[in-house]
Amino acid sequence: MKRFEGKTLRWDWGDGIVELTLDHEPANEIGAETLADLEKFAAAIPTLALETAACIFFSVRKQGFSAGADLRQLYRGAEPLSERERLAGVRQFLERIHVVLNAIDAAPFVTIAAVQGVCFGGGFELALACDIIIADKMARFAFPELRLGLIPGFGGIPRLKRDLGNAFVRDLLLTGRSINAARAQAVGLVSQLAAEGEAIKIARSTAAQIAKFDAVACAAAKKFIKPIPHDELRREIDLFCELFTRPAVMAALKKFVESTDAMPYLP
Repeated sequence: MKRFEGKTLRWDWGDGIVELTLDHEPANEIGAETLADLEKFAAAIPTLALETAACIFFSVRKQGFSAGADLRQLYRGAEPLSERERLAGVRQFLERIHVVLNAIDAAPFVTIAAVQGVCFGGGFELALACDIIIADKMARFAFPELRLGLIPGFGGIPRLKRDLGNAFVRDLLLTGRSINAARAQAVGLVSQLAAEGEAIKIARSTAAQIAKFDAVACAAAKKFIKPIPHDELRREIDLFCELFTRPAVMAALKKFVESTDAMPYLP
C-alpha cells in the first residue's frame, strides 16, 4: 500500500521514500483512531520494505509532533468501568501500541522522526521508535507522566535507556521537565538540529542520502546496532497497568480532562 489516507494520518511513497504525515486535531494525541491508523502502517511495512529505503514521520499540526496519549479519551473510556475492566482495557491498548512501535522499531528501512514543537509522552515514544530524530530549534521533549501518577507506557523508557545514559533518563523521567532541542542534541537524543520549520527539509535530505546505499546492508546494520529491549518493554506494560488502577491516577486524569488551560499537556 503505497498511499493511505486515514482519519489521523496519511502516507505517500515516492522514489523509495515514505512520508507519513500526522494530522489529528488538536495536537496529534494518540488514541483509538490514531492507533488503528498506525496499525495499518505496521501491517504495510513488509510490502513497503520491498522498495523503501527510508520513512519520515512528521506533523502538520502547528502545536507540534505529538502531545502524547489521548488522555481525555483514556479517562472517559475508563471512568465508568470497574477496576478489573479498566485494567483489561488499558492492557489491551498498550499491547496493541507496543506491537505497532516494535514493528516501526524493527522496520528494515530507516525511520526518521522530523520533530517540531511539542514531542511529549506517547508522541516522544513514537519518535524514539524511529532510528533518527531530527528536530527544529523550537522542539521540546518531555515525559510528563509522573504528574499523573503513571510512567510512560508506549515503550519510551526502555528505548531511551537503549540510546542514552541512565543519568539523563532518570532526570527526564523523574522531574517531568521538558528539554529543548539544543539540549536534546547535546545528549545525543537528536542527531541533527534544524532551523525553525526546517526539520522536514533536513529529514528529506537525509532520506535521500540513505536511499543511495545498499538496502540489505542498511537493514543488517540497523538490526545489529539497534536491538529491541523486549523484556524491559514487557515489564513496562506490567508496571503501567499496576499503577493505572490506583484512585490517585483516575483523580489526576479527571483534573486533566476538566482543565480549562489551552494546552494542559505542557509541563
